[in-house]
Amino acid sequence: MSSFRRMRSLQKFAAVRASVFNLFIQERSLYSRANFKRNRAAALAEWRGLCME
Repeated sequence: MSSFRRMRSLQKFAAVRASVFNLFIQERSLYSRANFKRNRAAALAEWRGLCME
């Protein structure tokens, strides 16, 4: 938090980080490995699509 000079920039960073975190992080114990890999691949494809725009 000390690296952010303004509270607004910290809030923006936290909002973006939370969105990315929620996109990629899933509870592995709730899914089978195949389903986890499929969801992970879909999230990665969506992320790459967003980065290329």
